[in-house]
Amino acid sequence: MSEKDEQWRENDGMRAAYIEGPGPADEIRYGDLPAPRPGPTDVLVDVLATTVNPVDTFVRSGAYPTPLPLPFIVGRDLVGRVTTLGPGVSGFGVGDLVWCNSLGHDGRQGSSAEQAVVPADRLYRLPARVDPAVAVAVLHPAATAYLGLVVHGRLRVGETVLVGGGGGNVGSALVALARAAGARVVVTASAADAEYCRHLGAAEVLDYRAPDLIGRLRSVCPDGFDLYLDTSGRNDLESIVDLIGIRGRIVLLAGPRTRPVLPAGPLYLNDRTVTGFVISRATTAELAAAAGTVNRMLVAGELAPRGMVRMPLSAVAEAHRMIEQGELRGRRVVITP
Repeated sequence: MSEKDEQWRENDGMRAAYIEGPGPADEIRYGDLPAPRPGPTDVLVDVLATTVNPVDTFVRSGAYPTPLPLPFIVGRDLVGRVTTLGPGVSGFGVGDLVWCNSLGHDGRQGSSAEQAVVPADRLYRLPARVDPAVAVAVLHPAATAYLGLVVHGRLRVGETVLVGGGGGNVGSALVALARAAGARVVVTASAADAEYCRHLGAAEVLDYRAPDLIGRLRSVCPDGFDLYLDTSGRNDLESIVDLIGIRGRIVLLAGPRTRPVLPAGPLYLNDRTVTGFVISRATTAELAAAAGTVNRMLVAGELAPRGMVRMPLSAVAEAHRMIEQGELRGRRVVITP
């Protein structure tokens, strides 16, 4: 950025990707908005990298209703550098590399901009020598996986976890985190994703298209799975409930339009549970616990995107369209302001 551009941004505003109201991806605008100002417990961050998640398309389209200050800057995740601290903020310093994965909903402006204001209790330090592009690509899937496994799934060491859709972004994070937590991981995925899932630590990978899939799942875990999470959104509870062991848990985190049949008898007679969650409703304490695990795994090299597509801030609308059309196929968009 030239000296003239720096002076313009400091005095007048910033560039951002924003909407004037819920709607399709082509209504995302790229242009100038007033520069944000941090409140007493906020931190102003220069954005180094952001991304686009499926949940961002739900917020933008109105499929996930949430308060939106208009014009609304889209986006949830960022890696950036601290530039200004509110008077009530401690624990951060100007110049710190930081990250956040909970902007862009519930009245908070988003991350698809040159600068963003982040509440201090939603901001975390980026560990040294971690690539901002790699980090921003995994923050949302990894935190979602942590919440599904640990907070809502109550995963314990030695349990057997079944992950539906292990080749996707959240699915691969579930495999990596469950394996790191000491679980045996069984995955359903496409045949093309089998090797990748094994590389992440899956003990068994079954083709989800196999006509005898349910029988094969029973054979690899005769006593029933302790925990099941399906990222594909199929939510076939009629088949899955019988695959879960006594006091087994099912966690639903995708498929908002599904209306599955629930076998209530086998569910309650075996102390089984079905729980749904979205990361948008996670508490700051839950997000902070997830952040600690995400940072440890980033440092250890245990979290990385399968592939990245780098795009400029001006291409956020195109990134939304690509996600909605299913064109990324496991790759993650990394947006650089």
